[in-house]
Amino acid sequence: MRKEGFFGDKIASRRGFLKVLAAGSAIGALGACTVSTSGNVTTITVNVAKVKAYGQAGINAVSTVLSIAAVASAIGAPAMAVIETASVALSSALTAFASATGSSVTVSYDDSTMKSAINSVLADLQTVAADLSAAVTGASATVSSSALSDANTALSALKTVLSVFEGLLGIVSISEAPMTEAQALRVLRVTL
Repeated sequence: MRKEGFFGDKIASRRGFLKVLAAGSAIGALGACTVSTSGNVTTITVNVAKVKAYGQAGINAVSTVLSIAAVASAIGAPAMAVIETASVALSSALTAFASATGSSVTVSYDDSTMKSAINSVLADLQTVAADLSAAVTGASATVSSSALSDANTALSALKTVLSVFEGLLGIVSISEAPMTEAQALRVLRVTL
């Protein structure tokens, strides 16, 4: 029997379900969520402040990279418009998430409203990261090394935050990031 999991993944067996729970337990240690099971009901308690911080980090990364005049000039107006549109979408998703959750929330596998709100923040954060990465890569040939270094630091911080967020949701395993979550949030001027 296939059962749809909390974040849209398919769990084909009890073993698959237990792997998801084990991943959830590991990511719970990050302080962003906890996973508990009572009978057949699995509940994920999400640290709303962390999700809000991750979204804000994406918005701040856009601001940081586009504030570097040489990078913004090399990116060009059309690419900047795409990045800014992605940032506005992330900001809207973050506002909707904050409105839906308040300061804390318990999310269960059958809560499609929270699933949708969290997935929206994640998807928009992924778009911002991809758009910024493409823009910085495209601009790298025409930008000074110091300006490029600043842009790449912000981009690395954003990729770290995205990796931690995806790990929190059990989407990917957390790989060795270039910096810690705390360092990444500090680079992107986000406090918890």
